[in-house]
Amino acid sequence: MKKVSVLGAGMVGKAIAIDLQKSFEVTSYDINEDNLKFLSEKHGIKTKKADLSVAEEIRSAVKGSDFVVCAVPGFMGFETLKQIIKAGKNVVDISFFPEDAFELDEFAKANNVTAVVDCGVAPGMGNVICGYHNERMQMTDYKCFVGGLPFKREWPFDYKAVFSPIDVIEEYTRPARYIQNNELVVREALSEPELINFEQAGTLEAFNSDGLRSLMKTMKIPNMIEKTLRYPGTVEYMKVLRACGFFDKTEVDVKGNQIRPLDLTAKLLFPKWELKKGEKEFTVMQICCEGKENDKEIKYIYDLFDVYNDKTETTSMARTTGYTCTAVVNLLSEGLYTQKGISPPEFVGMSEKNFKFILKYLSERGIDYKMKKVILN
Repeated sequence: MKKVSVLGAGMVGKAIAIDLQKSFEVTSYDINEDNLKFLSEKHGIKTKKADLSVAEEIRSAVKGSDFVVCAVPGFMGFETLKQIIKAGKNVVDISFFPEDAFELDEFAKANNVTAVVDCGVAPGMGNVICGYHNERMQMTDYKCFVGGLPFKREWPFDYKAVFSPIDVIEEYTRPARYIQNNELVVREALSEPELINFEQAGTLEAFNSDGLRSLMKTMKIPNMIEKTLRYPGTVEYMKVLRACGFFDKTEVDVKGNQIRPLDLTAKLLFPKWELKKGEKEFTVMQICCEGKENDKEIKYIYDLFDVYNDKTETTSMARTTGYTCTAVVNLLSEGLYTQKGISPPEFVGMSEKNFKFILKYLSERGIDYKMKKVILN
């Protein structure tokens, strides 16, 4: 049986390890002993405590593995991925680090490594869908609306963090980039809000966030945008926190101690954002691919509405993010994707065989993307 090292045992990392255990010999690594204990005692997964901010511990963790999953927080992702590549291991990454992954492209090729990055739900599955249709039509527009939310709205935030709080805050601070009429447009995060109604989720607030990532380089599509979805009202109170400096990364002096406001904010918010055990949440996503196909103006609309799984006690965001990742690990294991270097998910989705493999894999786990084809003229 092939071996997989899963680096990071957070909410998504745990779901990944549990799913991969069906087909691989899995070892999960994390510094949090409680997370590891859950995997070992409840699921019989081999675990090992490791400080994944230390290069030597990363190299030790991946030694002897056939594949690696990088599921560490975003601020650790780039350096962790670099060490995995240095070790010569094929890897699927969901850390969503802010650096440009293509900086490691030549390094990965030199080490004969296939590294699929940003392989979650969005970025991730949205890229797979975009890559698939861009190969088969002359696309003019790509839109992605996505969010993970609790069913129960609780004051003051109407929100629960389904991944690292610091990574959530990045969505409210990192400048948002999108493509309009073939030109790069940069707006502040939380800008250009709009209300959109979804059949199963109701009315949600969409705002600009920096989710296009690799698509801006790899896809020559005139108009591309990604927006994050939250309950209405989120934009206003997050702008207030941001304007007051609560998300700043520059240290300030507090009674002789140097503290980053962001670290304090994350520490304070996490108890309020933390999902309670068994608390229900959902993921909603809509992908629109529009353009010319066989001389007709066509729009493909993919809708996803996924909910917390009671049976496996797995959050929807962990399912939709984690199982896209594990689908691609299986693709690599079966030799269906072998391109060396850095591969964003749109490269994987270009192949019809791979595209259908991933959709089938997700469907088998109850994650169904419902596609509607609209002929515009």
